[in-house]
Amino acid sequence: MSTLKKPKTSKTKAADEMLNAGSGKTIKQPNVNDDKLTSITEMRQSAHGETTMALEDEQRLRKAFVDKDWNEIKIADSWQIFKVMAEFVEGFEKMSKIGPCVSIFGSARTKPDNPYYKQAEEIAAKLVRHGYGVITGGGPGIMEAGNKGARSEGGKSVGLNIELPFEQTHNIYIDQDKCIDFDYFFVRKVMFVKYAQAFVGMPGGFGTLDELFEAMTLIQTKKISRFPIVLVGSAYWNGLFQWVKDVMLHEEHNISPEDLNLVQIVDDASEAVKIIDDFYHKYLLSPNF
Repeated sequence: MSTLKKPKTSKTKAADEMLNAGSGKTIKQPNVNDDKLTSITEMRQSAHGETTMALEDEQRLRKAFVDKDWNEIKIADSWQIFKVMAEFVEGFEKMSKIGPCVSIFGSARTKPDNPYYKQAEEIAAKLVRHGYGVITGGGPGIMEAGNKGARSEGGKSVGLNIELPFEQTHNIYIDQDKCIDFDYFFVRKVMFVKYAQAFVGMPGGFGTLDELFEAMTLIQTKKISRFPIVLVGSAYWNGLFQWVKDVMLHEEHNISPEDLNLVQIVDDASEAVKIIDDFYHKYLLSPNF
């Protein structure tokens, strides 16, 4: 008596392929609407990548809770202190010779055809024509645009590059003697603040916000003297500062009304540079390049 084989559904086919996986062949999943699976090989690669990342995170967490004896702690911390000192020494030595500069912040992911990229390039070029050098984070995107604009006018083009596992490599428009690499964000931020006469903030991500609020906090707490902080792109920044005004100031009273005056939001490159010029003209100061 013959038995009729039931036709395999997409789910039974997928189950068979999972069972037969390991033959070395790339087995494609059926292209059906109810069970859109990719190839077994792709699934394994994706799972392997996620597992590797999870294991790395877990190892870091476990390492942080491992008991160390005093000698291990002393040796590890001592070397780290020397490394931090070395970054400060190199930064101070190189940055102390650059003259008045403006730091330009913004996203590393901004492409050259983005209007904000072109605007950052224009601002940097205008700053150089007004006698300033330009400091950026040294990477691609807005940082590259800033260095490119400074280079186009023959101005000083400084790049404070940070070593990251993704997206950050120094751009080609930095002066060779003014490209400094850092491992520590906090050392790099000291250089941004200590050697800049103003900040220009273009649209960016967490790093841009970190540097922006670091500068605002230092001015607010009078740890540094006040200097201009200009944010470019009202469509990008207005929502954030409306929240600061409505929630931080009016609802929770976590800041003072005058703290809102620490930044100015503009949309025009010439207006951004004019704010910086006007600020220093009040004190009869001008760049000395």
